[in-house]
Amino acid sequence: MAKQDEMKKYVPKGETKAYAIAALGQGLVYSCMSSYITDYYMNVLMLDALFVILLMLLARVWDAVNDPMMGMIMDRHSTKKGRMKPYPVWTALPIAALTILMFVNPGFDTKNQSIWLYVFVSVVYVAWGMIYTASDVPFWSMPNVMTPNPKERGNIISYGKTVGGIGSAVTVALPIIVGYFVADMDIERANIFKYAIMAISMAVIGMPLFSISSFKIKERIQLPDAKKRAPGEVSTLKRIFTCKPLMLVVFSGVLSFGRYMLQAAAPHVARYSGFYLGSKAPETVEEINKNISNVALVIQVCAAIGMFGAMLFLPKLYKKFEYKHIMIVSCLGGFVSSCLTLIIGWTTKNLLICIPFMLISAIPLGVINNVSFAMVCDCLDFMEWKTGFRNTGLGSACQSFVNKIGNAFATVMIIVMYIIVNIDVAQLNVGKGEAVAQAINSMSSTQNFAMFSLVTIVPGISLLLCAIPLFFYDLTGEKKNKVFSELAQLRKERGINIDE
Repeated sequence: MAKQDEMKKYVPKGETKAYAIAALGQGLVYSCMSSYITDYYMNVLMLDALFVILLMLLARVWDAVNDPMMGMIMDRHSTKKGRMKPYPVWTALPIAALTILMFVNPGFDTKNQSIWLYVFVSVVYVAWGMIYTASDVPFWSMPNVMTPNPKERGNIISYGKTVGGIGSAVTVALPIIVGYFVADMDIERANIFKYAIMAISMAVIGMPLFSISSFKIKERIQLPDAKKRAPGEVSTLKRIFTCKPLMLVVFSGVLSFGRYMLQAAAPHVARYSGFYLGSKAPETVEEINKNISNVALVIQVCAAIGMFGAMLFLPKLYKKFEYKHIMIVSCLGGFVSSCLTLIIGWTTKNLLICIPFMLISAIPLGVINNVSFAMVCDCLDFMEWKTGFRNTGLGSACQSFVNKIGNAFATVMIIVMYIIVNIDVAQLNVGKGEAVAQAINSMSSTQNFAMFSLVTIVPGISLLLCAIPLFFYDLTGEKKNKVFSELAQLRKERGINIDE
């Protein structure tokens, strides 16, 4: 029985780099939405909190239909240029345009909260999610058809996720950096300016890079188009939902939604947690703008370093440890470190002392983002070995849905916290001079604590829950090797071609 390390490699380095560059482009754009949409909706457009919650949840309900639909379309239909390759080209321009519209107000009155503002926001947000699905599901399904070698496939995903994470870090850093240059503006204008720059620049740069994948990647595994279900045959959805390893990975991914909060909640924590860098609390709008940038920068840099550090070491860890063990250890470590960040940070009121613990708390960001995708690919191999069917598109759509639902839950949790502790953004962000500074500095300790918990104990509990389903995941060791070695022979018998 051939071991994974001894299996033939198919993908040249240039092709792997092209895939990573495309992931970089996608990361530049996706991070706009995932990291800043709540701050933009709540503190720039000042939308009603309940509306934002409902928008996020209803959009995810639609994704529960939309993502599997995209997966089934991919499984059933191939084009002359490939089954998955054309979609990044077809969707690049619409995604770029919608990303800009998501963060650039074309003239709606935010103070009087026109109904048309809410209609505009709803249409753009839902449309962005639908078009993004049509690109994201095919793109992250590509490693499944680039190589039959599971180890090589895992490395392609890891490399792509790592470089894509760099794109996310650039997007996260840009509004913070711009914030220093607009610190002398009033808070409203500063927010509008930095988010407009972020959206326009990332969309214009990111989507052309994303399209590279369609021209540089080869689909080597030529899977036949899925046929209509024969009478008495098990349905595609049933095969997916009865694949125990896949469902455990999906369930674990949903429970890990808190990992997104380290980045998504950073601007909220920077505004309202009561932490400041310096010898005294900020007293003017300019000082507040600079402090928001400073605190957000500390949190985001810790998140980026912890995430990238984990990603860089993953290829080496793959050689020694099972995917599930890497996930469990990182999640438990993240939980403990999150608790320590909360206790030490809140008792000392010194954010800088928390840096080592925030770094460790961010490690699961890199681990889960990479390893869960590799585990889904292994589960699809297992399902093909067991049933004779490989639903690559639909299986990958599960992972896409998990990421979206995780982002939505993180966003909703942030907004729910605003409601629970009664933070009125309209009273805190409008105006000039010392009145704004006084309003922010007069927030209660309960409100400050609630905001700080969004990057500490809340994601920590989420990571602890994430680890639980993984204890029951058994696609490891000899069982995993048996699946992959026998699957190669089964593919030959079924006439599935694998190009060089």
